Amino acid sequence: MTDDRPPPRPAALTFAERLLDPGSFRSWDTPVTDPDPGPDYAADLARARARSGADEAALTGEGRIGGHRVALLLSEFGFLGGSIGTATAARLLHAVERATAERLPLLGFPASGGTRMQEGTPAFVRMIAIANAVTAHKAAGLPYLVHLRHPTTGGVLASWGSLGQLTTAEPGALVGFLGPRVHQALYGEPFPEGVQRAEHLARFGTVDAVLPDAELRERLVAVLEVLAASEVLTARGTSGPPTSDAPSGADVGGVDVWESVRITRRPDRPGLAELLALADRVVPLSGTGAGERDDAMRLALARIAGASCVVVGHDRAAAALHGPVGPGGLRTARRGMRLAAELRLPLLTVIDTHGAELSPAAEEGALAGEIARCVAELSALPVPVVSLLLGEGAGGAALALLPADRALAAQHAWLSPLPPEGASVILHRTPDHAPRLAAQQRIGARELLREGVVDRLVPESPDLLAQLLPALAAELAHAARLVVPAARIDRFRSLGSRLGG
Repeated sequence: MTDDRPPPRPAALTFAERLLDPGSFRSWDTPVTDPDPGPDYAADLARARARSGADEAALTGEGRIGGHRVALLLSEFGFLGGSIGTATAARLLHAVERATAERLPLLGFPASGGTRMQEGTPAFVRMIAIANAVTAHKAAGLPYLVHLRHPTTGGVLASWGSLGQLTTAEPGALVGFLGPRVHQALYGEPFPEGVQRAEHLARFGTVDAVLPDAELRERLVAVLEVLAASEVLTARGTSGPPTSDAPSGADVGGVDVWESVRITRRPDRPGLAELLALADRVVPLSGTGAGERDDAMRLALARIAGASCVVVGHDRAAAALHGPVGPGGLRTARRGMRLAAELRLPLLTVIDTHGAELSPAAEEGALAGEIARCVAELSALPVPVVSLLLGEGAGGAALALLPADRALAAQHAWLSPLPPEGASVILHRTPDHAPRLAAQQRIGARELLREGVVDRLVPESPDLLAQLLPALAAELAHAARLVVPAARIDRFRSLGSRLGG
């Protein structure tokens, strides 16, 4: 007696349709050709197809999210645990290459136990080709966004599951290189409970957020809206800086520089968090993406007064709670630089720091080296960079975010090699001379404008943030018309000559 029941709906398609605009999914898949499987494996494949409703462990296609056309890689865990065989790998590879050719954002939704054991090494080594194709997609300036579903382990996590520019995870998802059952069998002891859960990894900056499906769709719409404006970079000119009708702020009233230092240290002074709260769109990211998180450094995609950018900056409120920025925070900043380059978005750096972390852990974590690498990478970044000196600008933690094509400063912002008290201790063995040294070292915003360190001052009354938003949008547009990074390098070389360096 034959079974006339229709095959089940693949779970991967049900998941995709919850995210996509209704009726927008279109499959890219063609019938697979199985390897010579032998009778046992052939029976496994037949059962997997009957149970899952899918013809392989990966399904691919395109759809729309918030009206934005996207390509999708979908694991079907019901098909042999979402494992990757040679036919699966070929399907994924074809889809990645098609997405690159059609210049589509690529969304990866892995849920897999890894490489298919029935096929062994031939399937295993095909992870390399998939990873290479994803890398080429990103090198073409195209987004690759990953959402790790339950479970994602093994070779899938170690290849296309870990290459996203932004990575989120399903609540409660098991995410780990070696599954707990395999670990116990190999090592004779259970893997520590909870370590491989999405929520735990989010606390360490391995994933950016843990999101249920409804929130995932909202986040993807926000990301795609920010990225849709990245074409602004293609309009850059090939000559020097254009004439700008934006005021430099040279007429901003003077103020005692020590009073400015005191103003920037007030607990109620607005910082980066308050600035981002006024942006049109913000997509917060978390940590380095590689197991390090430092909340004193924030990273986000944002649209500010209509201008899309990657934002990297000091979070004064988080630093007050958790301590100053350390090596992990600077590595987070470098992630933001790479992200801006890959997505071809302008970078906005926001400086507001009392200084870097001074501790044995910071020294062991190569704090000074990370400052140097930030300066070097930011100076050579192949996209426009705007720097905002928002408040305190003390030491190497400030210098790390300073190289920019255009720089603006709030009226009371300042920049110095050390907090003035530290300079006083070095020169006089007491902090008591800090007010005099603050003036002597020319750390105030007006002095920075005169010396060419910044290009524009923003008045702080009646509302600093209201003044900043249009100023930032104007400077991002201005920087997008410059030749980068040549203009940036010339800027600082000229500055060094002017200051006698």
